[in-house]
Amino acid sequence: MPEGSSRVLGRDAQRMNIMAGKILAETIRTTLGPKGMDKMLVDGMGDIVVTNDGATILKEMDIEHPAAKMLVEVAKTQEDEVGDGTTTAVIISGELLKKAEELLEQEIHPTTLVMGYRRAAAKAHEILNEIAMDSNDSETLKMVAMTAMTGKGTEKAREPLAELVVNAVMQVEDDGKVEKDHINIHRIQGATINDSKIVNGVVIDKGRADNSMPKNIENAKIALLKYPIEVKDLETDAKIKLTDPTQMQAFIEQEEQMVKEMVDKIVQSGANVLFCQKGIDDLALHLLAREGIIAVKRVRKSDMERLGKATGGQLVTNIDELSSEDLGLAGKVYEKKIFDEILIFVEECHQPKAVSLILRGSTRHVAEEIERAVEDAIGVVASTVEDGKVVAGGGAPEIAIAKGLKEYADTISGREQLAINAFAEALEIVPKTLAENAGLDQIDALVDLRAAHESNFYMGLDVFEGEVTDMKDANVIEPHRVKKQAILSAAEAAEMILRIDDMIASTGSSEPDMGGMEGMGGMPGGMPPM
Repeated sequence: MPEGSSRVLGRDAQRMNIMAGKILAETIRTTLGPKGMDKMLVDGMGDIVVTNDGATILKEMDIEHPAAKMLVEVAKTQEDEVGDGTTTAVIISGELLKKAEELLEQEIHPTTLVMGYRRAAAKAHEILNEIAMDSNDSETLKMVAMTAMTGKGTEKAREPLAELVVNAVMQVEDDGKVEKDHINIHRIQGATINDSKIVNGVVIDKGRADNSMPKNIENAKIALLKYPIEVKDLETDAKIKLTDPTQMQAFIEQEEQMVKEMVDKIVQSGANVLFCQKGIDDLALHLLAREGIIAVKRVRKSDMERLGKATGGQLVTNIDELSSEDLGLAGKVYEKKIFDEILIFVEECHQPKAVSLILRGSTRHVAEEIERAVEDAIGVVASTVEDGKVVAGGGAPEIAIAKGLKEYADTISGREQLAINAFAEALEIVPKTLAENAGLDQIDALVDLRAAHESNFYMGLDVFEGEVTDMKDANVIEPHRVKKQAILSAAEAAEMILRIDDMIASTGSSEPDMGGMEGMGGMPGGMPPM
């Protein structure tokens, strides 16, 4: 091996990777549940993020240890797939690794462990399907959204925000599928959460391209152009030799004529509002303003797609092909200033398949945390609409699955039985953590939950009252997909880490310190390493 390379073998490699996973899980454990605490993350530039969202915390942390990075990937997958449950996925991974370490100390082979975990994950999926409830009516969706937002800085306005989220998701739902990108979120500071609202249309965070254009247009006919309204630059270098000043004048007039012809095509199509993805020439802006047309230039591609979905307009790539059939329709288009932001509102669209949410918060940090909570809520509501399945919250599914797995383990012979039992015990980390974060006794809570589950698998931990309650009656409901993804992702990540028995860091890489946990990386901004 090249000079400077480092290598860790066998049990040492496993021990170090397990340690990394456990430390990472321990770091974000305190954020779980309605009474979870927040983390303040400071980057190298001094920017502050205050959040208890697992995915955001892991993204902002400067993690270098390779095994810990694999757990960050679990959280990222969970966030992309369902939008919530990232903390749950990581703490289950950490607990699976911790239980595996105890079995490795008893000389149980890692492959046996992995096989046991794999069987346990498959059985857990089966049990989860058995305890799931079929429901996706608007009341259930609202409960799902409120459960996702509990304890995330949106506590005092959960109900109105849940109403906004459910309305937005139902608006963009198409044949049982929800495209989350069609819900556009604008966060604006300077007001309270209760001032947040939904816009049945699209909000663009730009102003009119020229102040002489009208501010408000009723019965808008909207042209969506991907074509620049300016004279194109030549793709190759060219020289033009002019021998007479009149030739120069004719050259300029020719350019102006080209711009005028483009504007004429827009006017002839009947459009009175123009959104352009590219630039618009100053002369074109003047001519458009004279015709009473609102124009917005350099609009983002994602916003152009939302405009098409909301207004029914077609995105035109060649201005020569623009016709009245390509235009989108909206009741009104107007410019409005909210706090210190100038926005264009496209409202009163007929059955829009894209909507916008305007979220307000007293400060930037509050508004950012509200946005993260609402994004989680949109993810879980969309999952519930698509799957039509929910489970009780408050640690109820984990206890039910753990109980089922222990019964299943008794039917398995050999050492895999120990791994399945370890998997069952690892899942109990969720209700234990909920109890711990609420200041309750972990052991008492777990014993009460196990006893309650002998008769009712909807029993979970009510952290506000500090007692075991029927979560279905308490309206604490989570999507089936969140739990399924969290358990399966956690199991796969733990399996992958347990199978590693040799770590080789080459000189060319930004070599993690494999000799100790300094390789987890310090947090930027002068904070000590983890």
